[in-house]
Amino acid sequence: MGVSGAGKSVVGARLAAALGAPFCEGDALHLPENVARMRAGVALTDADRAPWLDRVAGWLAEHPGGVASCSALKRSYRDRLRQAAPDACFVLLDLPEAELAERLANRPAHFMPAALLSSQLATLERPEADERAVIVAAEEGVEATMLRVFATLRA
Repeated sequence: MGVSGAGKSVVGARLAAALGAPFCEGDALHLPENVARMRAGVALTDADRAPWLDRVAGWLAEHPGGVASCSALKRSYRDRLRQAAPDACFVLLDLPEAELAERLANRPAHFMPAALLSSQLATLERPEADERAVIVAAEEGVEATMLRVFATLRA
């Protein structure tokens, strides 16, 4: 989980491979009209995100032990996902805003523009102590981050 540019997709895919688990690229489950909104620089509302969260939740329910990349920015979103997958564990990939902005600037083909970073950061509700979640610093590159996530989950 995390904001755009945190590395959810690439770290998630590598983690799934290391675990021998299926992987779901959460961005692929967005409705086309929501992708168009984001591409146009329009932040999604909770109502916009609801069908997407339901699709991610459905995938998690069908693939116990699977790894899915999903922003899961709010506690209510994570709670919605947990309803379908009660054993889900969330990993917040944590980076400074400047690093996130640099990453977004270097991937111009992605539908999520750098202009929406501030709205995502404002929306982000970091996991609380009572959630099954961990926060992992993700500044050292994909492989180091994946290994840190893997070790944290194993512990």
